Amino acid sequence: MEQANSATLPNGSYYSDTVRRATLWLGICYWATEFIISSIMWGILGVDPMEAAPGKFVLMLYGIGMTLAISFVIYKLHNVHLAVKIVTCFALALAAAAIGAVVDFIIYLVCILPQVAVFNWTNFGYTLVYGMSLFLGWSCLFVALLYSFEIRENERRLAASREEALSAQMRALRYQVNPHFLFNTLNSIAGLVEEGNNVGAGRMVLSLSSFLRTTLELDPLNDVRLAEELTLQTGYLNIEGERFSDRMKVRLDVAQELENALVPSLILQPLIENAVKHGVSDKPGMVEILISAGRVGEILNLSVENDVSETPRQSRMQGMGIGLKNVAHRIETRFPGAGSCVAGYVAPSRFRASLTMPLRLA
Repeated sequence: MEQANSATLPNGSYYSDTVRRATLWLGICYWATEFIISSIMWGILGVDPMEAAPGKFVLMLYGIGMTLAISFVIYKLHNVHLAVKIVTCFALALAAAAIGAVVDFIIYLVCILPQVAVFNWTNFGYTLVYGMSLFLGWSCLFVALLYSFEIRENERRLAASREEALSAQMRALRYQVNPHFLFNTLNSIAGLVEEGNNVGAGRMVLSLSSFLRTTLELDPLNDVRLAEELTLQTGYLNIEGERFSDRMKVRLDVAQELENALVPSLILQPLIENAVKHGVSDKPGMVEILISAGRVGEILNLSVENDVSETPRQSRMQGMGIGLKNVAHRIETRFPGAGSCVAGYVAPSRFRASLTMPLRLA
């Protein structure tokens, strides 16, 4: 159990440097406060604070040095059990207080020269107890500080791990788009070849190559402007237009102010694929694909709407499940609690897939 816990404790240089700086400044503030408070108390007891200041300043420097030494030892023991830390804190505080009492007596000897000082066990005991309380208080404060930094560092690492897992999940979801798209496009090319349209198939292959080159250069974790996303999708529709140019009509309804809205790259791809596959491919005659974008307050709405044939809705929804689930996962992962993907019939022969997400402008 101890080995498992120690594995999660931070040991990085950044963490060590942060603890070192915090310990130094907190130690200086701790002993400067003690210097001021004790000077005030000595003044109340009738001792001139200015006369006692040099000796107290030496004691303050000693205190800072000893607290840094105590902190170093405790830091090196951060993997041990708490009970061991407590015993160590008591032992270190007692040792530091005893040495401090001796230093205090030496300062007293120097301050009263040429008079001869008489050693008093009672005063030595008071000084020892007072120093013990100061050093033990610092030890407890440093242990609390250390645990605070460890908690913050573990939270940071946990957040980084979650972000890394989220990034991996988003990449996996995004990269599912390319094989799905490639499968559909190759089927379209095969269809052109079967129809004897070799010129159209050649143009489609070149367009496919250009489109894939562009999409592969995109970082799935970087959002793109809506205008760029629409340009990519127009390229895809041009590919499909080689096969369905006489039966496919594309219409864009996007406000100019929303062209700079940020959206996940290729987020519209599966929706438009479904519109082509289950709309244009299945329905005879002209099929309209409407790509629209609007805003409601600080929410961006994207939708792809298309004509469909009069077929049973359940079978159609099953056929479009993979692409829509992919998009829904990406949206929910990218915008937890603030993004959604909803699809369904808006008329007997009209289907719409809608996305909602926070509106963010580039």
